[in-house]
Amino acid sequence: MKLTIIIVNYNVQYFLEQCLLSVEKAIKGMAAEVYVVDNNSVDGSVAMVQQKFGWVHLIANKDNPGFSKANNQAMRIAKGEYVLLLNPDTIVQEDTFAQVINFMDQHPDAGGLGVKMVDGRGNYLPESKRGLPTPETAFYKIFGLSAIFSKSKKFNRYYLGHLSINEVHEIEILSGAFMLMRKTALDKVGLLDEAFFMYGEDIDLSWRIIQGGYKNYYYPHTGIIHYKGESTKKGSLNYVFVFYNAMVIFAQKHFSEKNAKLFSFFINVAIWLRASVAVVMRFLRAALLPATDAVFTLGGMLATKNIYASQFHKIYDPQMVYAGFATAIAVWVSSVWLDGGYDKPLKPLRVFKPLIIGTALIFIAYSLLPESLRFSRALLLMGAAIACLVFFASRAIYNWLSTGNAGIKKQVSKRLAVIGEEDEVNRVKNILSQSNLVLGEVLQLSPKSYAAQEKKIELDDVVRVHHIDQVVFCARDI
Repeated sequence: MKLTIIIVNYNVQYFLEQCLLSVEKAIKGMAAEVYVVDNNSVDGSVAMVQQKFGWVHLIANKDNPGFSKANNQAMRIAKGEYVLLLNPDTIVQEDTFAQVINFMDQHPDAGGLGVKMVDGRGNYLPESKRGLPTPETAFYKIFGLSAIFSKSKKFNRYYLGHLSINEVHEIEILSGAFMLMRKTALDKVGLLDEAFFMYGEDIDLSWRIIQGGYKNYYYPHTGIIHYKGESTKKGSLNYVFVFYNAMVIFAQKHFSEKNAKLFSFFINVAIWLRASVAVVMRFLRAALLPATDAVFTLGGMLATKNIYASQFHKIYDPQMVYAGFATAIAVWVSSVWLDGGYDKPLKPLRVFKPLIIGTALIFIAYSLLPESLRFSRALLLMGAAIACLVFFASRAIYNWLSTGNAGIKKQVSKRLAVIGEEDEVNRVKNILSQSNLVLGEVLQLSPKSYAAQEKKIELDDVVRVHHIDQVVFCARDI
């Protein structure tokens, strides 16, 4: 057996299918075996592999043990002279395996090899070749110096920016997306460290291969497409915590105590910086629509005031007008917010009730003010009408730009996950069909089936993968 290919899958069925199709072409005429280790996916990945790729060795886990443990499950029984760890959201070229194996055969000192990777748009991915993330290298990466001086040997050692992407190079760190290793090297240095749940395990194993007396190479004469971020949401704050925690584990394992503490300090700084930016951005996104409502309502009210004052020869105290308008707008925005008018999905028709209630409160408070502080009921009433128009229009425009639909219709198709046996699920469907709810997909999850398989129902994954709006529990069956 020349090659063992191991693919760990987690809820990326459609990418996995394309990956296996490309692998099938690339191993044609080659003594190779392919393992797919599924970490309890809920998107039908296991059934798809069973139906379409009978030649694949499938290991279907009943929980999610993590990337390292899942790969090790297959590596322990691998028969190939070479072992390739391949991400499911990748596509290989038809000659990729032949080329990399030929290179490894000609370089007996090679313990591991990575190839040139591009994303779905054809952009080169810098993690195709990496250096050891020492405290100094990590500092330059975390604080953006590696990006500013992308070609510098000193400042961008993390991505080895000084090395040509089109030439073969000896490197330190391979990417877990495509990590080809000599089986005898693995027998000597060991498999993936299972202390790493996800991320960092490729860095650790790459470094141990070098410590074992082998070399790692970057080979650019063949490549793969890596739809980066599909198997994991790499823009999320959770990714930041998991990834940097993996870096701390690596530092504590391979660096001196002094360097490990310094590395951990930089990592913690990075985590807090990223977390702070995420919180600020989340606040700005949440505040954008209320601020838009407030600004346009204020602009409309001021324009109306000027027209009204000119038409009826009124003179208003500017400070009193600004204070009154600002207070009224604050009440309207607060009323809509408390009533859920800023919750997604935005519903334009939902703003009218809280605006009417807010206007009533404003007029009650206005009537209690001394005469010297009352400037104009007419302006407030016209302001309420402007607020209704602005708040309604802002949501309709937002929905139109986001989905192509203004979102004014009340009837929205709902995707349901119903937890229960078939007869109970059918009873639930009949009940719901008699309501005004428009049903879309109804996904049945059988507790007995999962119990028989001793598998966990990961409801958060079910909701995320299948875009579920509501979960219904059948009390009889749980």
